[in-house]
Amino acid sequence: MVKPHGPACNLACRYCFYLHKEDLLETASSWRMTEKVLETFIKSYIEAQPEGAPVTFAWQGGEPTLMGVDFFKRAVELQEKYKKPGQEISNSFQTNAMLIDEEWASFFSGNGFLVGVSIDGPKSIHNSYRVKRTGEGSFDRIMQSVEIMKEYSVDFNALTCVTNISSPNALKIYRFLREHFEFIQFIAIAEEKDFTQEAPFLENSGKWEKRKGRKPEDMVHSWSVFPEDYGEFLCTVFDEWVRHDVGTTFVQIFDVILGRWAGEPPGLCIFSPMCGKALALEHDGTLYACDHFVYPEYRLGNIMETPLHEMVNSPQQRKFGEDKFDRLPEKCRTCIYGGLCTGGCPKNRFISTSEGEPELNYLCEGYYRFFKHTEPYMKEMVNLLKRNRPPSDIMERMRAQNRETVSPNDPCPCGSGKKYKNCCMHG
Repeated sequence: MVKPHGPACNLACRYCFYLHKEDLLETASSWRMTEKVLETFIKSYIEAQPEGAPVTFAWQGGEPTLMGVDFFKRAVELQEKYKKPGQEISNSFQTNAMLIDEEWASFFSGNGFLVGVSIDGPKSIHNSYRVKRTGEGSFDRIMQSVEIMKEYSVDFNALTCVTNISSPNALKIYRFLREHFEFIQFIAIAEEKDFTQEAPFLENSGKWEKRKGRKPEDMVHSWSVFPEDYGEFLCTVFDEWVRHDVGTTFVQIFDVILGRWAGEPPGLCIFSPMCGKALALEHDGTLYACDHFVYPEYRLGNIMETPLHEMVNSPQQRKFGEDKFDRLPEKCRTCIYGGLCTGGCPKNRFISTSEGEPELNYLCEGYYRFFKHTEPYMKEMVNLLKRNRPPSDIMERMRAQNRETVSPNDPCPCGSGKKYKNCCMHG
């Protein structure tokens, strides 16, 4: 992923792990990627792809819209200049949507950009943490941008952070999101209290000595979601989704885990056995091992000095990717859901097992709860796929079960608060 404006942002989200990078990165007065760096990156990135393989450019930040739309118009021109015959090129763009207007929407639509909108739910929840530098909430402006993108038929989805206030409001958040977004991605916020100073997942760093005897909940910032709460959040949303929205609303983690049960390769880096393929390029051309590992210890070099493919395939980066599997605790290796989780993101592997073995994922308890709860439904959907039936057929089975076990005057199992006869009884 590319960060053309570095860590600079026009919001001051209270849980942001990236704003502090202004203190860690080699500073530049403008925090802007030059055209020379942009062209060098696009040329080398396209050249590094296998012959005939599609190429996806992922633009993030900070906030990439701060570069202005002309920067990305030039990026598209350079992609056309350097693409190989018959090669497909696509672009994804993650934004807080504060600056999106008709010009941006027209550009996104005309060039086939997939736009990810950072939004944490309805207004009261979103504005708790996603605020302007004045402290004012950002929700109203973001929803204006969503409506503009709808008018221009922009392909967009939601990226929603799950925080300490999310779990009790799981249904409220999900029902709001599905009204406005067809695709939803949930990201658990789990940040160690010292995450701004110390690089994560380093061996022999001395951090484990400081962690001894500490409870996981005492190791993270107050906005972080507790593991059990994250599991409850996912299960609550899943129960709503599997009864009403399979095939119409797409939740990334549900689709990814269904694919894993069906024997498909992991579609999300955190659930891959090894990582190292989601590198981060800063505005000045410096390449880091991953978006969550932009620290001096994980610096691979600069594309203005070293060919991109050399850094990506360097021994340092290969070890970074292999360490995810090689350093798994025994608890993960023997877990019945180990093949689904694969240890999770290394950034979150900062707690110990009950036996004292380090590098267990902070979210382990939540993942286990989610995998166990959804297992029978996932297996049923896999069976439907094997019979050439859509997974959405599971919803009819759920409705049939409800008709057998719930009386018309009972509260509807979907959690709407209505009586069953006035809600889901008739499908």
